[in-house]
Amino acid sequence: MLPNKPEILAPAGDFDKLRFAIAYGADAVYLAGESFGMRAAAANFSDEQLRQGLAYAHARGVKCYVTVNIIPSNHDLKAMPAYLEFLQDAGADALIVADVGVVALAKRHAPRVPLHISTQTSILNYEAANFWADLGAERIVLARELSLEEIAEIRAKTPPALQIEAFVHGAMCISYSGRCLISQYLTGRDANHGACAQPCRWKYNLVEEKRPGEYFPVVEGEGGTYLYNSKDLCMIEHIPALVQAGITSFKIEGRNKTAYYAASVTSAYRRAVDAYCAQPDGFVLPPDIAQEVGKVSHRNYYTGFYLGDPDGQYYHDSQYIRDWEVVGMPVSVEGQRAVFRLKNRFCPGDALELMQPGQPPYAFAATRVWDENGETPEIFHHPEMRFAVEFPFVPDEFSILRRQKPVVDK
Repeated sequence: MLPNKPEILAPAGDFDKLRFAIAYGADAVYLAGESFGMRAAAANFSDEQLRQGLAYAHARGVKCYVTVNIIPSNHDLKAMPAYLEFLQDAGADALIVADVGVVALAKRHAPRVPLHISTQTSILNYEAANFWADLGAERIVLARELSLEEIAEIRAKTPPALQIEAFVHGAMCISYSGRCLISQYLTGRDANHGACAQPCRWKYNLVEEKRPGEYFPVVEGEGGTYLYNSKDLCMIEHIPALVQAGITSFKIEGRNKTAYYAASVTSAYRRAVDAYCAQPDGFVLPPDIAQEVGKVSHRNYYTGFYLGDPDGQYYHDSQYIRDWEVVGMPVSVEGQRAVFRLKNRFCPGDALELMQPGQPPYAFAATRVWDENGETPEIFHHPEMRFAVEFPFVPDEFSILRRQKPVVDK
């Protein structure tokens, strides 16, 4: 018998990303207010924006989980009770927390809001999971250092009502469950307060104590040494194994990334899960879904700790793979004509792809395109300019245009 269909949980770094994640199939989104969240670099949500975002999601049957997952110091606690009370009043569907003190405060000041225990608590075994269940947690977010077999054992030895969430896609932190002190030590930016400077992506050299200023390369490849750098997680090819392990919620990393990323990756996992649950026997992932996750900016993909990949997580430099680029983000739809904001230049006749919620990409040659004056210039290149494209069908209001970057000879 097939287990229950897992939730697709998408990142929402701001209201625009929330809208696109929902349009492309998220069952739930996770987001943060302007304080107490672990992604300070994201735009995040003011109090009024939080109310608007929650209302927007709830009107579409989508849940919103709010992160209150910093590791707080004493001075952080003063404003937290009022904030927790606000989140309960605003209708948050859960609080994602990482500190036992915050758990205690949440129980007092937001007792009606379910608690989700953050991955930062490093839940690696069923006893830890049961500890949080006994404290009243609705859900645990597992540590990323677990195999599928270990997750299945946790599922088997915890209460069925306890939900299990796990990351299935996105950037990985080289530090254990994200509890990192390197950023604060090197830059004064505290990763445990959401301000990580990502020193794990930097290139490092060796300096001998009595030879200051003399840098000795520790060479692992032609590009130098990236001691802490990690590949990106991608489990799109392993949906059946994730479902069978008993994971309740498939979590996508990326609140600092673009609305296009939220749309593309959410769409891939939504369509993959739906296809598997509709016909699990002999399931084969449709090729266009497998290809979709390669059309966003990413590092080399791997399967993390899930399968014991012998290739490991080490990534040889700090560069991203960006083989595709967004050409236009949607403005409006009038019949079969859609208006877009230009994000990257293109020429009439170029091969483009149209993304739409719930659909495979539609490839076409951009022949019926016009600028704001109704003309077709030799090149569309003014940043943020409006342009119209006509299709042989009615496009969606969340349609996105993209293209594969031309190969540049070196």
